[in-house]
Amino acid sequence: MKQPHEYKKRILLAVSGLSPQILTETLYGLTIASETPFIPTEVHLISTIEGAHRAKLDLLHLDSGKFLAFCKEYQMPTIQFNEHHIHVIADHHGDLLDDIRSPEQNEAAADYITQVVSGLTQEEDAAIHVSIAGGRKTMGYYLGYALSLFGRTQDRLSHVLVSEGYEGHPEFYYPSKNSKVIYTRDNRPLDTQLAEISLAEIPFVRLRNDIPKKLLDGKAGFLETINLARKAELPPELIIDKTAKKLVANGIEVPLTNIYFVFYCWMIEQTVLSESVLYKPNMEANADYGEQFLVLWRQILGKKGDGAKTVAALQRGMDSNFFSEKISRINSKLADALGENLARAYQIASTGKNNYLLYATNLRKEQITYI
Repeated sequence: MKQPHEYKKRILLAVSGLSPQILTETLYGLTIASETPFIPTEVHLISTIEGAHRAKLDLLHLDSGKFLAFCKEYQMPTIQFNEHHIHVIADHHGDLLDDIRSPEQNEAAADYITQVVSGLTQEEDAAIHVSIAGGRKTMGYYLGYALSLFGRTQDRLSHVLVSEGYEGHPEFYYPSKNSKVIYTRDNRPLDTQLAEISLAEIPFVRLRNDIPKKLLDGKAGFLETINLARKAELPPELIIDKTAKKLVANGIEVPLTNIYFVFYCWMIEQTVLSESVLYKPNMEANADYGEQFLVLWRQILGKKGDGAKTVAALQRGMDSNFFSEKISRINSKLADALGENLARAYQIASTGKNNYLLYATNLRKEQITYI
C-alpha cells in the first residue's frame, strides 16, 4: 500500500488561534523528528481574523517569519505556504470571524472547516496530514471530525507534543539547530536546541464511503453531512411511491428518471416480492422480460407510458444491452445518492459466471413499503 510520504502532493492542514507556533512545531515533528519524514509540498492554516493576522506576521514576515526561518535552517525543499494558504473562517453571510464563541459562530466554523477539508481531499494523488493541536478546542474537534467524514486511507491525524517549558512559550517555534536561549515567565533559561517534539498520531474512523457522493464536494453543512452518514448505520428501509415516481432509501430520495424507476420497480417485483432471481438475457432478447416491463411501464406512467422507442424496443423483448445498462446506471445513481456502503443494500448484484448470471438485491420483503 502506498504510504502518505510517497504521494506526489503532500498537504499539512492545521487550525490555529492566537499561537501560530503549532504550525512550525508540527512541521518539525513531521519532517525532522519522524523516522519516516512527511515533507509537505504545501501547507494550509485555518484561523480567525486575529489568528490569521498573527500567522502572517509571525510565520511569513520576510525578515522575522518563523516558517521561513525553519525552512532555511533545515534546508527544506520548496513548500508552498503564503497568505493565500491561510483560510479565515467566515459565517453564513460571508463575514469573516474574529472569534468563535456563540452557537451560530460555532456552526459557521464547523461548516467552513468541513468545506476546506472536503476540497483538499478531492485529489486522489494527495495525502493530507491534519493537526488538531491549535486553536479553540471546538476548532480541533470540527477539524478532526471533518477528516473522519472525508479522509482517505492515505490521510493522517495528529496532535503535537512539546516538552515542558517550551509548550506555549511565545518565543518558541521549533527546536533550533544551534543553541539559543529563551526565558520563561519566572526568568528560567531554556535552550531551544534541547526542546523535544513528537507527534501523537490519532486513529480515526473513516466514514467517506458512508457519505453520498454529491456531498463529498463539501457543499452540505457539517450537521447535514453527519446526519446523512448516520443513516448508513440504520437497517435498509425502502419506500416506493409509484404515483410520484419516487424512490426513498433510508429517508434519502434517489433521483431516477422514469425508465430507471420503472426498471428498478420491475426488478424488485420480480426478485424480492417473488422471492426469485432474474437471469441476464443472452444472445436473444427475453420476450417475457419485455412484456412484464411494459405492463409495469404503462401501469406507472399511464398515457405517458407510450414512449414510442421504449415500447417498440421492448415489444421485441428485453435484450442484454438494455438489461445491463439499466442495472449499471441505477447502481451508480444509488451510490451517488446514498454513499457506497449504504447503497450496497439496495444495489442490483450479480452472482454466477459468464453467460449464467443471476441478478437480485439484498433487500427483504419487510424492508419495502409501497405508498
